[in-house]
Amino acid sequence: MADDQPAWKIPPIVQELAAGVQEPPSRYVVGGQDRPAVAVAAMPEPIPIVDLSRLSSTDDGADEAAKLLSALQNWGLFLAVGHGMDPGFLAEMIGVTRGFFNLPLDEKQKYSNLANGKEFRNEGYGNDVVLSEDQVLDWCDRLYLIVEPESRIVRSLWPAQPPAFCDVLREYTARCREIAGVVLASVARLLGLHEGRFVSMMSEGVAMTHARFNYYPRCPEPDRVFGLRPHSDASVITVVLIDDAVSGLQVQKPTDGGGGWYDVPIVPNALLVNVGDVTEIMSNGLFRSPVHRAVTNAESDRVSLAMFYTLDPEKEIEPLPELVDDKRPRRYRKTTTKDYLAVLFERFTRGERALDTVKIDLNDD
Repeated sequence: MADDQPAWKIPPIVQELAAGVQEPPSRYVVGGQDRPAVAVAAMPEPIPIVDLSRLSSTDDGADEAAKLLSALQNWGLFLAVGHGMDPGFLAEMIGVTRGFFNLPLDEKQKYSNLANGKEFRNEGYGNDVVLSEDQVLDWCDRLYLIVEPESRIVRSLWPAQPPAFCDVLREYTARCREIAGVVLASVARLLGLHEGRFVSMMSEGVAMTHARFNYYPRCPEPDRVFGLRPHSDASVITVVLIDDAVSGLQVQKPTDGGGGWYDVPIVPNALLVNVGDVTEIMSNGLFRSPVHRAVTNAESDRVSLAMFYTLDPEKEIEPLPELVDDKRPRRYRKTTTKDYLAVLFERFTRGERALDTVKIDLNDD
């Protein structure tokens, strides 16, 4: 029953909490060896910057494709420039994001992800789901919306304030859809597939795009908390708009086998694009989904916007048959988008990877 929810399942809004504490409460404090200040390493090589406008160019396309291939094989992500969105528009998107989080709490709570003030739903404003009393909480508030397709959008959860929020988000969604198409076509070509192999999947059934607006308040002791705990994305790809003013994203290099953490550099007006778990599964491990985390800052707050591209909930996810043979046997079990997302949300709360539940141990043969 909703009225029987224990208090620990409904944590406070972090933005409100942060305004009145000198140190993070114990529920947010990460264990010593896992803390953000530990094991941040010097970058072994730069994260590639890929000019999307050149990927299909007859003159420069091969060079950009080579950079993209290196990025996906070594990092699972890249910084995208030449994406067609001018700095003013990106600043406007960041501006309405900040504008929403700067609204009075009563106004933001109109879009709460707690139905009737008690029952958690993924969409809306608030915190991520809390499944256990000893779960370490993230120093982050978020607004989570479905933005595509139109049939799945819950308009009552789209903020009326700031006044430009909805119009800017609609335009940004359309622009990001174009970027996703360019990237997915290039990914297919790099894998030796028809360039429409992944793009067509994004039009099947009810493939959805989810927007997650993140707000990371200033933290008095940023080395003791996570803005967002280590995780990988359950998407096909993710496109992230990062506030240029403050660094706060760290990534593990997949080819390091889960070793050190590296700061993702700030490149003004670039978008961060990473492959998700679904692409790792479908590529049979040729492209790896990177584990990443968000850290906080004692001096400044920070916002970001992540667009997650997912397949139809009933779509079966498994290695593509073109990428499985005797030399490279199947490395992942079959699942569906819906089942994988359910596992991911549950494992995310424990700091574990959903991908581990579908990996096949080839040493068992």
